[in-house]
Formats: sequence, structure tokens, C-alpha cells
Amino acid sequence: MHGLIGGRWPSGGNGEPEHAPGGKPKGLSPAAYSTPNSQRPTSQLLPYSSRAQTRRRGHAVTDMMETARLEKTLAARVATEGLATELMARAESEGVSLVGPGGLLSGLTKRVLEAALEGEMTEHVGYEAYDPAGHHSGNSRNGTRTKTVITDIGPVELDVPRDRNSSFEPVIVPKRRRRLGGVDQMVLSLSAKGLTHGEISSHLEEIYGAKVSKETVTRITDQVIDTMTEWQNRPLDAVYPVVFIDAIVVKIREGKVANRPIYVAVGVTVDGERDILGLWAGEGGEGAKYWAHVLTEIRNRGTADVCIVVCDGLCGLGDAVGLVWPQAIVQTCVVHLLRNSFRYASRRDWPALARDLKPIYTAATEAAALERLADFAGVWEAKYPAIIKLWENAWAEFVPFLNFHPEVRTVIYTTNAIESINARIRKAVKARGHFPTETAAMKCVYLAVMSLDPTGRGRQRWTNRWKPALNAFTMEFPGRIIASTK
Repeated sequence: MHGLIGGRWPSGGNGEPEHAPGGKPKGLSPAAYSTPNSQRPTSQLLPYSSRAQTRRRGHAVTDMMETARLEKTLAARVATEGLATELMARAESEGVSLVGPGGLLSGLTKRVLEAALEGEMTEHVGYEAYDPAGHHSGNSRNGTRTKTVITDIGPVELDVPRDRNSSFEPVIVPKRRRRLGGVDQMVLSLSAKGLTHGEISSHLEEIYGAKVSKETVTRITDQVIDTMTEWQNRPLDAVYPVVFIDAIVVKIREGKVANRPIYVAVGVTVDGERDILGLWAGEGGEGAKYWAHVLTEIRNRGTADVCIVVCDGLCGLGDAVGLVWPQAIVQTCVVHLLRNSFRYASRRDWPALARDLKPIYTAATEAAALERLADFAGVWEAKYPAIIKLWENAWAEFVPFLNFHPEVRTVIYTTNAIESINARIRKAVKARGHFPTETAAMKCVYLAVMSLDPTGRGRQRWTNRWKPALNAFTMEFPGRIIASTK
């Protein structure tokens, strides 16, 4: 029985015992041939065919582990310039697109995400894929499940690994998540530019082949409501040298379409930054009574003093400002005067009008400003008499502006920062036409405002020459300008 392996001779391919020359079974060393079964290694107690299968399984496991290792290294190659060049060359040679369904980036994204998911699973179960160490470990891999996620480059079908205990919680592609973060940001960006939810849905399907319903777009944009509320109630600075207040009219369909004002307040901080103080939806037309409510809320959020409040000359607004900040100076907005002047003129004349109006509001004294107005009337009165009448009627409210230091005046009539806000809001509102609810209108305006500053602070430098203006404000309003402690 010494020559029997497991109770029988090892057989050849025809089922007969396979012998080496000399009559001994092939595959056994002389020592093994003469050694009792109880003293032989376990590997020699298996039939020859079983040992061959074991070796083949070992090679297969090694190959699969090598494949897994290569997939993990793929993510490290994504950022290399060589891979980018390779992708572009392949796209040109094969005539395929980089993005969209079937694009090269979709395939690459699939490989990278799946490699990352495999890495998470390895960390979760404690062993590499196809490693025998996972046997009887208490939890092991349990194949994959198919899941389609929408990414920046279109839909990608993933094979997400599973475990037998169903305790695996992936981070890079969370459970029940069908959209990766970049898609939500894309939807918010498109909404900020004024696209309707239907237009956003159509755009994603046309460009990326991703089907995102209008209801899903609404849920994505609703995510900003909590952020908007937090931003609206944040504490404000104690002092603002200048605060601009204005209202944008939007159409809201609640029962019937009606014009509703969205009140906007923009402050210039003691650090020379633009700070959007808040947005408020009013009822009916713009009114001084509602402005009193807005200004009171700004004061309750920490703003104890404002040096100059710039407005459009709305009746009763000066009294509302005086009740909230008794020391504040109310100044008619030069921006509004210029904007109203352009309404009476052809667009092709706007550059020339702007050039001829500038000497009026940059004049050193009131007398010099009157002379510049007379010069302007001599050139334009025959063609646009309404513009001359507009400036004459607003002259009493405009005159205080001429008493300020030139650096202070520069801050007030520098229109780029405030006009960029108004232009962005009007563009978004005009693209939408009207809104189904007040909340929808506020979301659109808020997203438009925040798109000006991706940091979410709503701030931007007002002017590059702020220090001379800060000195002028400190001298004009002694004891009221508190230097920043940043």
C-alpha cells in the first residue's frame, strides 16, 4: 500500500495508472514512494489531477489579484499628461467623443470609480480581492451589483461591490445616490444663469445623455433654501461707510401674474469690500414702509451705524432711514440718475451721453456742476429734452453729493460693483420671464447673486484704491469709522 495515493494509483489521461520508467508511479520521488502515507506532505496525498487543478487555481488567483492591482494604479495615472495625450489621440483615431454615453472619459470614469470602490471594500472587509485570507473571516465579498450614476460627463454604469453581511457603506458613491456632486453644482450654475427647470433637464439630456426630470432639478435647487436662510440671517458689520439700497421687479404667478419687488441692500465695508447684506421679497410696489422694515432688520443683525445711504429718491425713504440711523446722510443715487437718463436715449448714443454726463457728477463744486449741466444741455437738449428735465428735477437731491471729498464721491459713483449685481439679477430674471412662487424667485435671485462670488461670502473688492477713500471717510465722519481688526 505504500505506492497507493489516497487508496489508488495516480492515473493518466486514459484512466490507467501512470508509471514512470522502472514501474513506479510518475510524479513521486523515490523517498515519497517508500514513505508511509501518514508521514507524507499533505500536497502529496492528493491525486495528481487535483494537484494540477490547485496549481491552475493558484495561477488564476494571482492573475486576478494582478488585474485588481492594475485597476487600483489606474487612478494614479489619470492626472498624468501622458494619459491625457493618449486619450486625445485615441479619440481622434477612433472617431469617438470624450464625453457623453460611450465616450472615452465615461469608460475611464467607470474604471476609476470602480477601482476606488474596490479599495473601499478592501478596507471594509480587511483583505484584498481573491485573497484566501478572506475565507471564514466573518464577512467576505459577495459579487457586485449594477448601478448607473449621473456624472459631469454623462451617465456611467458601475459594478458596485457587495459584502455578505450587507454592511458595506461606500463613500465615493454612497448608497441610494444617483448623482455625483458635480451634477448638482452644474444644475445650480445653470439655474443661476436663468434657465428654467425644463431647460436644464433638456440640456443635460441633449449634451450628456443624462435623464434628469424637472422634479429632480427642483429638489436639487431646493437644497440652497437652508443655505440662503442662513446667509440671510448672518451677523453684519457694525459700521458701513456706504449702503446702497435698490429694488428689482420680478413677475410671480400666485393665482395671477403680478409684479413683486425684490429688495437688495449692498454695503461697502471699512475694508473696501462689497457686501451684499440681504434679499427681501416685498408685496405690491416698492414702498418706503417696507424699506423701513428692511433697514430695521439690517440694524438688528448688528449694523449700528451707516454714514451714507444711497437710494433712488423714493418718497418717504429719507424718513425711514432717519428712524433707523439718525446720523446717516441720504443721497440720491448717481447710478439711478444715469440709468434713467439712458432710458430716454437711443442705445447708440449711450457712450456719448455717459462721456458728457461724467463732468457733471465729477465737478468740484455745485457752481462748476451747473456749468457742466448747461454745456450738456447745449449739446443734447434738442434731441433728448427729457434728460435735461430729469437732472433739473433731481438737482436738489443730487447737490449733497458735491459736498463730499472727491475720494468719497468716487466710492459712491463707482458703478461697476453695484451694476454687476443688478445686471446679473436682471439677466437671470429676464431669462425666466416669471416665477411660479415667491420661493422660486428668491432662489433664482440668490443663486444669481452667489454666482458672482463662488466662495459664498457675497463679497468682492469695491475699488483698488481704498486707502485714500478710507482716510477721507474717517475725516468726513470723525469717530464713526471703526477700523477693521482683520
